[in-house]
Parts: sequence; structure tokens; C-alpha cells
Amino acid sequence: VNGNYKLVPIRDEDKYAIMQWRNQQIDVLRQSELLTKEKQEIYFATVVDKLFEVNEPEQLLFSFLENEKLIGYGGLVHIDWKNRTAEVSFLTQTNRANDSIIFHDDFASYLKMIFDVGFAQLNMHKLHTTFYDIPERVEYKKVIEEQGFVLDGKQNGHVVIGNVLRDAFIYSKL
Repeated sequence: VNGNYKLVPIRDEDKYAIMQWRNQQIDVLRQSELLTKEKQEIYFATVVDKLFEVNEPEQLLFSFLENEKLIGYGGLVHIDWKNRTAEVSFLTQTNRANDSIIFHDDFASYLKMIFDVGFAQLNMHKLHTTFYDIPERVEYKKVIEEQGFVLDGKQNGHVVIGNVLRDAFIYSKL
């Protein structure tokens, strides 16, 4: 909990809202095709539901709430339990993502909570995040730098978005 914000284990009831946001913001994600309700149902049944059955899952996903209302989701993904590292994942409602002030507040609050999960509760050594060099990620970069992430690497010409070759940045926090 951070003020009016809260993380709860990802809820099945949130899967269609998440699908909608992922489809609307596909350019900022590592997602190559639009999701369908059928694909989302299969993913939740075969991947998400199984995360709750193991001690060291590959990812920990959360529904992100403000005043008990779903506004986003994210988690720690690509968890390497042996080396104590994980990638930070975050996506919020499209209208919130498009408002730099709201996005800033949402993401900064989310990061404070995910740091608590990753560093304090799971004793991770390093959290990292990857994002593309596109205008939609200017505020994302600003927030992660404010929260102590540092540039760890750059992948030149990593992805084509809108027929333009874009770089990918990897930022980490120890």
C-alpha cells in the first residue's frame, strides 16, 4: 500500500481490462499481435493460474489499484531466483498512460511498492526494466531515473515500431 494505491495478486476479473490496455498500447510492449478474449483466457488458465501453485514462479503479477479500483497491472517477470534478479513490468490504463502527470504519480507509487516486494520481501539483488526509445516512453524514463534506476545498456536498432528502427534501453537498480 502506498497512499491510495495498492498492489494485490493479479485477479482473474481484471484479465479483459488488461487485454484492452495491452492492445491499445502494443507499441510499448514486447507483443507482436493483438490479444483476443480467447487468447487471454488461455493465458490466464495455462500461465497465470499456475503462478499461484509454485514456490518460485517465473513471474509475480499484480493488479494495481487506486482507491480499490483497477488502474493498471504489472509485476516482477523473468525472475532469476538463483541470482536474485527480476524485470519490472508495468502497464496502466491507456488514458492514464497518456497523461504525463497522472502517469508519473501512478508509476512512481507503483515502483515504491514493487521495490518493497522485490528488495525487502524477496531479497532480490537487482531489478531491471527495458523500454523502447519512443515518445510514449519519455515519462517512463524520467520516473525510473528519479527512482534510482541507472542505464545498464542499450540495444541499438532493436525493434521496428511504425516502420522506424528503435533502440531499446535497459535500466537497473541494485
